[in-house]
Amino acid sequence: MRADAQRNYDLIVEAASEAVARDGAYASLEEIARSAGVGSATLHRHFPSRWSLLQAVFRTCLRNLSARTDELLAESDALAALTTWLHEVTAYATTTRGLAVTLLNAPPEEDDTCGAMLAAAGEKLLRRAIDQGSVRSDVAMADLISLVNAISLAAQPTGTTKAERLLALALTGIQPPGR
Repeated sequence: MRADAQRNYDLIVEAASEAVARDGAYASLEEIARSAGVGSATLHRHFPSRWSLLQAVFRTCLRNLSARTDELLAESDALAALTTWLHEVTAYATTTRGLAVTLLNAPPEEDDTCGAMLAAAGEKLLRRAIDQGSVRSDVAMADLISLVNAISLAAQPTGTTKAERLLALALTGIQPPGR
């Protein structure tokens, strides 16, 4: 990418990040372009769909959440590590308005790189917890991501306190009986 194209890309993603934080995932694309100091055509040249722009916005934070798994894999208690990571994902999904809806309703023609990145990162933590016997063997990462998304949707008006409480209740259900 040429330097000016990269600069425009970065400006658009920065403006979109601010707009999504303020207005949610359905922030005005025209307002994002205007805030970035580019035309609508430039925005659409870099991001042909709203989904592709949201992917770029969410990718950085999701990379951080994915990288966090490496730190958590060093913990001796696999269930505690998985639980910590799921709480962090829930907090992010709840405070980033629209993330849950966006990940749950990805257009079929779009590559779900954010969801796949998140699932791949969490899979390591889940496998370890299953291997330690602290999580039921029939629990899948797709189930946990759906659960986190549903909780963040349910908690949207009130925020992270409700989401944290709901997640704690739900995590009890993934543990084997008698644990």
